[in-house]
Amino acid sequence: MKSVQLFAVTESGPLPLPIPDHVNHVNDLYDPLPVGVYTALCTFEHNKFLHLEDHLDRLDQSMKLSGWDYTLDRLTLRQCLHQVCTDYPMFNARVRLDVLVEIADMLETDSRVLIGLSPFEPLPRSLYEEGVRVGIASKLSREQPQIKKAAFVFERRKYIEDNPAYYECLMMDDEGRILEGLTSNFYGVRGGVLWTASQGMLEGIARKIVLHVANDLSIPVRFEPVRLDEIGTLDEAAISSSSRAIIPIVQIGDQVVGSGRPGPLTGELLRAYNAYVRETIRLAIDETDET
Repeated sequence: MKSVQLFAVTESGPLPLPIPDHVNHVNDLYDPLPVGVYTALCTFEHNKFLHLEDHLDRLDQSMKLSGWDYTLDRLTLRQCLHQVCTDYPMFNARVRLDVLVEIADMLETDSRVLIGLSPFEPLPRSLYEEGVRVGIASKLSREQPQIKKAAFVFERRKYIEDNPAYYECLMMDDEGRILEGLTSNFYGVRGGVLWTASQGMLEGIARKIVLHVANDLSIPVRFEPVRLDEIGTLDEAAISSSSRAIIPIVQIGDQVVGSGRPGPLTGELLRAYNAYVRETIRLAIDETDET
């Protein structure tokens, strides 16, 4: 059984689609397709999910803001998702859910909803203990930040390939304010306050959890972006995403952040985030869905 898999979501269940021999990553499956909107996540404990409903809400929002007249059959999608992830041979999977802009004749199915799976390995502990270096994608931004367009996966690819020394690259607006990462949301910490943009970026599912646990921890949040020329004033910085939780940043470009080591507030947020995950993950379906 291949570790990279692609399925069409149909009323009769998930329909396996052929995988070319050269494909090593789930994103490579979409190169020839009429891509539309998508969401990406990972499984926990093999077939459980974190805030799956929020991911489906984001698909619906992206379709609505794109002007599509298309309704997502959530129950069918959840049932197919549960089946393919339960049957997946690896312990956990990276999952990509796509709604194509139109039927893809090459797939020989009239379904526009796809599930892509590839292996997900836990990130090295060193990333959390030592932090990461990130760069700046100075000429890239999302035209419509609240729409998670699959085309953006292709647009950001060049920046990832051209900056192998950096774990992630950050995007800015025209005024030099840091909005988000290519695949993450961004946070700065200054004087015990968590700073993060509130406009001009995609509001990630992980970001929602970060803000929730920050509130539980009584950590004040300021919804303003950090300027690139303010990096030297930060005590800490971090990024978040659904598959990575919270990763501390110790350097942005040539500028060291704070002491150059992960800071205490980021560590506190990460511990609370992980505890939240353990309490919140759920199967894609429950007994009510199956009846």
